Formats: sequence, C-alpha cells, structure tokens
Amino acid sequence: MAVSNRPRWTRNALLVVCAIFICALAVAGWLIFDEATTSRRQAGWLSAQAPAIGYTVQPGATAQPRFPTTGPFDERLGYRRVPEFVQRLSAQGYELTAQARMSPRMVEFIDRGLHAPYRETVQAGLDVRDCRGDALALARYPQRVFDGFGAVPALLVDALLFIEDRHLLDAQHPMKNPAVEWDRFGKAVVGQGLRRLTGAHTAGGGSTLATQIEKYRHSAEGRTVSAEQKVRQMASASLRAYLDGTETLPRRQQIVVDYLNTVPLSAKAGFGEVNGVGDGLWAWYGRDFDEVRQALGAPRGAPAPSTAQALAFKQALSLMVAQRRPSHYLAEGEPELRKLTDAYLRLLADAGVITPSLRDVALTQPLRLQRGLPGSDAQSFVDRKAGTLVRARLQTLLGVSRAYDLDRLHLAVRSPLDGRVQHTATELLRGLADPKAAQAAGLYGFRLLDPGQDPSKLRISFTLYERGETGNLLRVQTDNFDQPFDLNDGARLDLGSTSKLRTLTTYLEMVAELHHRWSELSKDGLAALTIPSQDTIGRWAREQLLRDEERSLRHLLDQAMDRVYSASPAEGFHTGGGLHHFGNFDKVDDSRNMTLREALTRSVNLPFIRLMRDLVHHVTARGDGAHTVLIDDPNDPRRREFLARFADKEGREFLGRFHRQYAGKSPAEIETLLQRNARGTPSGLAAALYGMEPTADTARLRAFIAGRLTNSAPSDAALETLAARHGPDRWSLADRAYLAGVHPLELWVAAQLRAHPQAGWSEVVAASADARQASYEWLFKTRHKSAQDSRIRNLVELDAFTEIHAAWRRLGYPFDALTPSYASALGASGDRPAALAELMGIIVNGGLRLPVTRVESLRFARGTPYETQLARRPAEAERVMPAEVADVLRTALIGVVEDGTAKRLKGALVRPDGTPVTIGGKTGTGDQRFDVHGRGGVLISSRVVNRTATLVFLIGERHFGTLMAYVPEPHAAAYNFTSALPSQLLKALLPALQPLIDGTGCPAGVEPAAFAAAVLSVPR
Repeated sequence: MAVSNRPRWTRNALLVVCAIFICALAVAGWLIFDEATTSRRQAGWLSAQAPAIGYTVQPGATAQPRFPTTGPFDERLGYRRVPEFVQRLSAQGYELTAQARMSPRMVEFIDRGLHAPYRETVQAGLDVRDCRGDALALARYPQRVFDGFGAVPALLVDALLFIEDRHLLDAQHPMKNPAVEWDRFGKAVVGQGLRRLTGAHTAGGGSTLATQIEKYRHSAEGRTVSAEQKVRQMASASLRAYLDGTETLPRRQQIVVDYLNTVPLSAKAGFGEVNGVGDGLWAWYGRDFDEVRQALGAPRGAPAPSTAQALAFKQALSLMVAQRRPSHYLAEGEPELRKLTDAYLRLLADAGVITPSLRDVALTQPLRLQRGLPGSDAQSFVDRKAGTLVRARLQTLLGVSRAYDLDRLHLAVRSPLDGRVQHTATELLRGLADPKAAQAAGLYGFRLLDPGQDPSKLRISFTLYERGETGNLLRVQTDNFDQPFDLNDGARLDLGSTSKLRTLTTYLEMVAELHHRWSELSKDGLAALTIPSQDTIGRWAREQLLRDEERSLRHLLDQAMDRVYSASPAEGFHTGGGLHHFGNFDKVDDSRNMTLREALTRSVNLPFIRLMRDLVHHVTARGDGAHTVLIDDPNDPRRREFLARFADKEGREFLGRFHRQYAGKSPAEIETLLQRNARGTPSGLAAALYGMEPTADTARLRAFIAGRLTNSAPSDAALETLAARHGPDRWSLADRAYLAGVHPLELWVAAQLRAHPQAGWSEVVAASADARQASYEWLFKTRHKSAQDSRIRNLVELDAFTEIHAAWRRLGYPFDALTPSYASALGASGDRPAALAELMGIIVNGGLRLPVTRVESLRFARGTPYETQLARRPAEAERVMPAEVADVLRTALIGVVEDGTAKRLKGALVRPDGTPVTIGGKTGTGDQRFDVHGRGGVLISSRVVNRTATLVFLIGERHFGTLMAYVPEPHAAAYNFTSALPSQLLKALLPALQPLIDGTGCPAGVEPAAFAAAVLSVPR
C-alpha cells in the first residue's frame, strides 16, 4: 500500500479552499438567481440615479443641446429637426425665448449612447390655438388610445403578455426590471452564438415589451442591427423603468399601455402610418374603438361569448401577431395572418388564457382586412379655414413639404386669430346663402342683389387685421367658399376702382418726391427749373411752391388732392397700343369737373384715367426728356435703339403665336399648314416654299403648288421663272413673307421647326434674334416716321408703366407686371384682396410696413428634454411711404364713408361710451370678361367670367382689412351688384367684430399714442 508524503495540513487546506470556492459559487449563483428574479440591486442603483436625471425649461438657449439623430418616434414628432426649425424661424423674424436644460447626469447618459431617459408622451400632434387659447386645429396621433392601464380590457392584456412578455406583470417581484427577461436573453445569446458558428441555427431576439418600445421608437428605422444596439435598448429601458423609484409595477403596467397605443402596424393609403391597436382596428378593420373596448370588456366567465366579443378579440389578436412583419401580414400576407391568428387562438385556449368557448366562436369569425378607409363625417373646408390658414403658414415657416408631416409634429402654436369672432363671421357668411338671411342682412336693393336673385352663388371673402407689437396681427380670415382655395390670397381678380387708391397713392408719393427735391429752393431757383410741357404734375408743383408761402409737405399734398380734373368721357386716349375710350359709372358726372378728393369719394373714372396719363408723362419727363427729342428729330441715332427694342418686343409676341401653331407638327403637317396660309397664287406659294426650303428644285415646287392649286398647274417654263424669281438669296425675309402673304416670323418659324422639329421655345427664341429684327426692316426706314413715332411712344409708355409698377410693387402689389394702359387705374391689371389689405395697413400704420403675423409663438416638444419655445420678435417697421402721404390718404378714405360710395357705413359702429368709431375705405366693382375680336378690332363676342365687388377698409386706429363678394361664371352675367354690396356686408358683420374693436376680446394691439411715437422714430 502506497503511503502519501503530502502533509495532512496541506490536504486540509485544499479541502478548505475547495469548500470556500464551492460556497462562493453557491453564493454567487444565489445572488445571480436572486437578482435575475427580483432585480433588487439594480433597482437600488438605477433608482438612485433618478434624482440627478431631469431637465428644466429656462429662458434663452441651452448651452448643451442634445437632440436625437435617429429613430422613427424622434423623426415623426420632430425632435430630431428642432435645431433646423430654430434656424429657419430665426431667419424669419422669430427668437428663441426658452429651452430645456438637461441635467449633467442626463447629458452623461446620452453621451454614452443611451436614449434620453424621461417619461415619453404617447399621443402628440399639431396643436394650434387662437389668441384666447381656444383650439383652431388639433391633431392627435395615434388618434385612438387607451387612457391608462385600467382602460385596457384584461382579455387584451393577458393575450399580449402570453405572446410577448409573460412575466412582465409578476406582482410577487415589485422591483423587477421590465427590460430584461434573463432566460429569454440567455437563450437569445446562445442562439446568436450558434447561428454565427453554424450559420443555420434560428436565433430568437429575446426582446421584452420595454426593449421593443425602445427599438421602434428610437433605433434607426425602428430595427435592431447589432448586439451593441440591443444592449443600448436594454440599458435605456432599464434606466427609464426606475425613474419613479424601486417599485416598477406601475411602470410595467404603463409599458403595456404604451405598447398597445404605439406599436407600428404598417401604413395605409389615405391614413398614413398606423400606430397602436386602436388606430389599427379602425384603419385595417373599420372598427369603432369604443365598441371594441366595450365588447372586449364583457365578463370573461360567460358560458357563451358573443360573436361581437369573439370578432373584436380576433381582430385585436391579429394585430398583435402582425406587428412582427406588419408590412407583409397587412398586405399580401393576409392569408398567412389568418392562419397565424387561428393558431394563436388555439395556443391561448390550451394555455388557459382564453376559454375554449371563446376560441371556438372566434375561429368561426371571418378575418378580412378592409382595403379602403371607413367613412367619417367630412368637415367643411369653411369650418377649417382658420386652421388651414395657419397650417399653410407653418409649412412655409418650417420647410415641411407635407401637411401629413406637419400634423404629426409635437408642436403647439399660438395664432393671433380670434376663433370666436372667426366662427361667428363664418357662420354669418355661410348663412347668407339663405335668401331670408340675406334679406335680413340688407343685401337686396338698389345696387345690391335684385329681388329673387339667389344669394348662394355669392362667394364672400373677409379679412381683418389689427396692428400689434409683432406686426399686423391677423384676427379673422374666412370665406363661405367650401373649397381649400383661398380667395383672399390665391386669385388674380379685377377689383375695379380699388386701383384708384393705388393710382392716387403713387400720385401723392410723386408729389412728396417733388417736395423733397424742390421745397428748399428759392423762388428764383424754382423759376429756373426746366420742366417739359407735358409734365402737368411737375409744372403744377412748381407753381404751387412759387405761389404759396406755406411750403410744408402736408399743405402741398392737400393742395394736390384739390387739383381739378375733367370727368368727360368724350376724349379718346392713346394708351395700351391703341385708341381707347372710357366711361363713368354715373352719367351725371360726365359733364363735370371735380377735385381728386371728390373723384375718389364718388369713385368717378375719367379723372383717374387722366391722372394716370399725367403720371405716365411725369415719369417720362423725370428722365432727360429724350423721348421728346427722339420724336422731334428723325435723325437722332437713338431712334434706332428704341425701334430695335420694339421689334424685339413685338417680334416675341408674334413668335409665340406662330410657335404655338407649328410646334409639335411633323414636317409634312408644317408644309400643309404653311401652304394653306400662304397667298393662293403660284408666285405666293413659290415665295413660301423657298422661304421654308431654300434648296427645293422645280419638281418640288410643282408638287407644292399642286397641293394648293389643283386645277392650275404652271408649265415647266413658268416653274423655271418662279424658281429664278423666288429662289435663295433673291429676297429678304420681310420681302419674301410679303410676297407669300404671311408674317415674316410665320415663315421663319415654319422653316425652323421643319428643319428642327424637336426645338423648344427657348431654342426658337435664341435662334430668332436676327429674324425678329429683319421682320421689321420697314420700320427703320425714315419715310415711315409716323409709324416710328407711334412705336416710340408705345415704348416710352411701357417704360413709364414699368416704373409705376415698381412703385405699386413696393407697396404690396402682388403681380410681376402691370398692364401698360391707363385702364390700370380702373383695375385692368387685377389685384388681390390680401395685397390691398397690405396697402391699407401701410396707410393705417402711418406709412410703415409691418410684417403680417399669422403665427405668434411655437412650442416644440412640450414636456420633454427637447422642449424649445420661440416667439415672434417685435416688429421691425420699414418706412415705405411718407407719414404725411399716409395721413392724407387716410383722411380721403374716411371721406369715402362719410360722403361717398361706402356711405352706408357712416356711424355704423359705436363704442360702449356712445362715441362713433371712425371707418374709412375704398370700394371697387369689376367685371372680368373674355372678349373675342375680329379684323379691325370688331368685338365678336363677350363673356362675363366673374363679377366682383370689393371694399378695402379701416376701422378706428388699429384695424383694417378687405371684404369681397364674387360670383364666377356661368352665373356672373346675371348679377349687377356694385361695391355697395360689400359695404352692406361689412355693416352686417360689425356687431360680430365689436369685441375686437373695443379690445374686450383678444389682447389688444398697440394703442394709437404708443404707435404714433414709434412712427415718428422711423427714418423717413
């Protein structure tokens, strides 16, 4: 027997070490098991972090901004784009007023790669409020949610936990970490390892509901693509679970609610992204959410569950199952979804989660996805006008291209609109479609609606602004047009005599400019000025300054308003390229002379036609008087420059006409069209052919002539003669076209497009520069001096209107060109109500342009660590009109109400103390017609396209706006109302506006005294 040489104490020591090691392993195992079961230690550590994790909202911008960079939730709610939004808004007149400051500990966790730990919102969306805080537009996504754990049917909770996270609500372990199921996580780790080794093993994900929420909210594209990302999800969910302390059962219950409310369920046309079981039931099955909750909440012990409960449960269960591959199962994978749902019904019954009877009834219920969207009560566009207006402005401010994306932002907005007044005004305008209501509002009568006329054909647009600290505050904008189109700012309309206000404004500004240049001159200096005889305005201003001792600008402007003009329609006016005659609305005025003040008050046409002529002549004379020399001296070399401009201008017009005729046609079709248009003689056809095809031979010429003159084919000798007479290099373009009986540019276009059929408009214009000049070679010959003078005058007038247009444009005229005709003084160039309101705002604000404020403040991500607040900066006024001009115009506009075309508004509004509120305005009536003229300008037909009547108004010291009544074709021809109609409409609206005017509604704007001081401080 062998005897060991090892000492006994050594063997004992080894036994002790082994025992200690085994005990240590046992203790470690017990600790791991205990921690995996109870989470008590991680609960203590993680909950201890909570007091240091947080954020506060403070004035100004944060010094440590941390915004998410990925994640569907952060993208959809706009958190990722907050810095971009701030930058855009700052460039558009807004300032950052407050922002969330994250605690250092929260910043630390985010910098380590965790998702920001805070209590996230489930339901968000665009929230637009008016000046009182009432809702104008309210979007909530998801739309249908469970309000809390108690609102979720137990049947739904049990089914969800069985499928996704069976031990989540284990009440025996109050400190349980909901982010980790250690057995599932272990299996997932082993499975992933085997899959990497073998490449064939199927590996589970091991996600709990808590980590799934982290994934589809904050991970890129809502997916887990790496182990690192999975750990980040688990850590983030763990930290979030203990924000309220060590006991997590309430948080675990909330996880169930959050998951059911937000789980992604693909997207559906007409609805967009579907999130949450509530929206999923409505979008995919057309189910009413309350009905489903009621059915699922029925007692579970009933011996025979109802078919309603069974169907509701089956549909909800199918959505829980579909979330694993929603874009597949809720589309082409619908048959697979049915089988999978039935399989889960059996599993749930086998596990005792549902009763066999519920299983059996549910299995018999059909599961059919609804391809369309269920019907819903459509809200009128009229009802949504205010919210739509603000949303459209927000899209521009934020650079959000789709209203869909805007509505899903976590954003609260405050608008200066007064929702209550807006609603009252909208209801009044809509109600006027009823003849009884229209009668009660006084809309029938002289120059209004005729007895028996249908008021429902009237489209009425109304806008009201108030001067405020951040600009002109939009208080009301509405219409009775049940379409998304905005009549106020979306159409080009003939608004008639409202253009007289623009014309008068330009005139007074020109007088103010002369005062600025000449008021400091001595009488000798004034007398020495050389002023062309046709510059009536300049000559009058000099004589006035010479005669009057009073040289103030206000005095000169008042005198300018008292200048007398004839209202006679007998005179013809060379304007717009022809001789035109104009008439007055009231024939009583035809034989009168009147001041401009009276002409504006009574809205008489001819004084303003003559005033516009004076403006054109004044603008022309402000140069060096070159046009006079050009007309008087036929040898002035500058004449050719003007004539070349005319040839280019008119040539482009003819070029466009012929390009439209010939573009898109084949060479054969071009040939046939030119053949038909040319003079029907062998000589004319030969000239046309060689202009189009210079290399044509006599055989080609014979065929071309025969195509038009089938019974008179020329002989061979005649063909040779025609070819010699009309062949290449025989005639200029103009002469050849004359022989062919067509316009030179028609001949050139036919040749160009026959050779280059694919040439577009820009290419044709570029290639035709020489041809356009060649077409007018006759005009450059001195024997045509009268024709040249006529065209030079045309261009001089065009240049003058370009300058007048610039003056109009500076004051808000919305279009890129002005019709070069004196008729622009009567509305021929069109206008928009919103643009007229801008001009009225400048007048009310003493010559200052203030920005229009439709959005006063924005609050992004309220109740999150990304919260950011912005507000409109106080208005930066721009001086665009002398204050004296604005004051004279305001006085004149008040005269229109006191004794003119808007007299029915006189005294129509009284303050609570009995004092009348001053009202002023300018009226305008327009018929927009489509006229067809024949040779010699003979009118062949005329069709009324629309009839408009407009009032641009001011009320008191702060309020102004526009009101327009409009009838489109085919009804327009039957109506003959005038601008008396919008005046009466405003009178009917005034009671609804009283709270705003009195300042008892929304917070009042800037008071007159304070604003007067501000006006004086802005440089002239």
